[in-house]
Amino acid sequence: MHIIVCVKQVPNPEAAFSMFKVDEQGKKVIPASGLQMVMSPFDEQALEAALRIRDAGSDTRITVMTLGAESVRSVLKHGLAMGADDGVLLGDAAFQDGDACSTARVLSAAIGKLGDCDLVLTGRQAADWDAGIVGCGIAELLHLPVITFARDLKVSDGVARVERVVENGFDVVEAPLPAVVTVSNELGAARAPSLRETMRAARKPIAIWSAADLGLELNEVGAAGARRVLDRLFIPPKKGACELVDGATPEEQGSNLAQRLLQAKLL
Repeated sequence: MHIIVCVKQVPNPEAAFSMFKVDEQGKKVIPASGLQMVMSPFDEQALEAALRIRDAGSDTRITVMTLGAESVRSVLKHGLAMGADDGVLLGDAAFQDGDACSTARVLSAAIGKLGDCDLVLTGRQAADWDAGIVGCGIAELLHLPVITFARDLKVSDGVARVERVVENGFDVVEAPLPAVVTVSNELGAARAPSLRETMRAARKPIAIWSAADLGLELNEVGAAGARRVLDRLFIPPKKGACELVDGATPEEQGSNLAQRLLQAKLL
């Protein structure tokens, strides 16, 4: 069985808001110099789901795949240290500044190039833009069934059985393989890389593919292939007001407060 896990490098979600600036003219978020870049936590949980399938006794090979510049190699190394078998870096400069659509196009082409995939796993969303579109886009382009928001995933007899998070609990959904599953944080914490696997990660193979390697035209990928139009990126102005509610007694103050909330349609 071959599982492909798509991961993304993001700024550390634990970083303070003060470490980011918004360039409204360039419509970009600019992180502070030296800010740590990490694997998106949702993608870590997707990789954890793949490792649990292998731990359950399945003969499984796990490939971790990412898109970006040479600097994202550290994310692949982290995935290999967690226990993945090999990595794929989609490292063409033409892939940069894309949206969910062009990113899904590149990832699906790379998955097709690998050719023997039984299961594709992604995080439910990336921890930077929180869009949650790429996993479904991969499934659409590869004509595969997709199950989203998985809190548990098991594979048996060519079928993926997923406990899927919904508003008031979870559903149990099954899909025949090959399939795409997006994994939610309810899966639980991902394992930390062991020293042994971290040392082995340096010897595990990483393939580097360009748009030409994937048979993609430059107008299909990155910013040129994007369908999203970013109209404006800005920090909303903060507005606050404080209103004191008078009353001769606590009871009168409470009554006046209730009346004020009714007027504001908050009760």
